[in-house]
Amino acid sequence: MSVKFSNQHIYVQFVDDSIGKTITAVGSRDKSIKLTKTGANITNATVIGHKAGETAISAGFSAVVFDRGGAKYHGKVKALAEAAR
Repeated sequence: MSVKFSNQHIYVQFVDDSIGKTITAVGSRDKSIKLTKTGANITNATVIGHKAGETAISAGFSAVVFDRGGAKYHGKVKALAEAAR
């Protein structure tokens, strides 16, 4: 589970490292996700985390490794990870 935050958007990818392919992805730009606020903030990270968890389960994942991309584990990164669990 690889996470990327820009100033306005949040992106989550589930990557199979053994074959080097993205299996599924979720992001704040998806039309199916209803966000109440704009930007990459804790509220939106929680919503994206819930959707990422649901997507991972439906794709058949039972366990993932969380790659936070060098970001510190607090704030929106922590909110996304806890919501995905």
